[in-house]
Amino acid sequence: MNNLLIKRREILFIYDVSFGNPNGDPNDSNKPRIDEETGRNLVTDVRLKRTVRDYLLNFEGLEIFVREIRNNEGIIQHAKARAKDFENNPEKILNECIDVRLFGGTIPIETDKKKDGKKKDSSITFTGPVQFNMGQSLHRVKLEYIKGTGAFASEANKQQKTFREEYILPYSLIAFYGVVNENTAKITKLTDSDVEYLKKGLWLGTKNLISRSKNEQMPRLLVEIVYKEGGKYHIGELHRYVNLVPEKLDEEIRSPEDYVLDLSKLFEVIEQDHEKIEKVNYLIDRNLKIQPNIPQGNVKWETIKI
Repeated sequence: MNNLLIKRREILFIYDVSFGNPNGDPNDSNKPRIDEETGRNLVTDVRLKRTVRDYLLNFEGLEIFVREIRNNEGIIQHAKARAKDFENNPEKILNECIDVRLFGGTIPIETDKKKDGKKKDSSITFTGPVQFNMGQSLHRVKLEYIKGTGAFASEANKQQKTFREEYILPYSLIAFYGVVNENTAKITKLTDSDVEYLKKGLWLGTKNLISRSKNEQMPRLLVEIVYKEGGKYHIGELHRYVNLVPEKLDEEIRSPEDYVLDLSKLFEVIEQDHEKIEKVNYLIDRNLKIQPNIPQGNVKWETIKI
């Protein structure tokens, strides 16, 4: 499975959050991000990549470049110091860090060249073969404000406890769409095995986001289209071929029991392009209701083993 990736892929990943905050905006009181025009929840690709990175590091024991490392004084390591961990060698970083092979990155390199008596810094940018769009909920969401008391006093010798304030979403079903570019994969040395880890990071990483604001997150659907070698083609915008059919008002949705996910358009476009597609890999959560069932047509569908 360590062969260099040579076939283009598309990924559709859908997960949900219940009574939590999937991606707070630090510039807006850490509120969940919401498109004011559509009322839909937004989640950045940076948040999704963080989920994958944390899983690969903490559960698979793989090295990643973008991680928080603190010294004995608690000071967080900066990027230049991180590059020095790999002897300022971009090739070594690519060989050892799966997140750079997947997502790319800008590597600050301290060179021996000098300017005004000081070492001149440089950087190398790798464009990631794996690119995701901004995630978006498939329905309008409801923002709720919660205020409660903390466990400790607000100040020393005070009887009044601190107050805790936060914004949450009772429910949000979020879709991400991504492309794995076989051409860029040649530069970062992305392998088929790396993409298998990516899928595990999406599914199991989401499931293992065990924090107060993200404990109730569950992966619901993962679809990977593998194209034939040399095709230089992909369908595009897979998330736009998915339709949530609610059984109540959008803002009243609280679980997969409250809707059906209509995949008929997605199945249709996949079947239309069957001559360009090698196979489609998929994984569906047992609590997700879809319509229609997985088609038995010209395209080969295989269950993802995670």
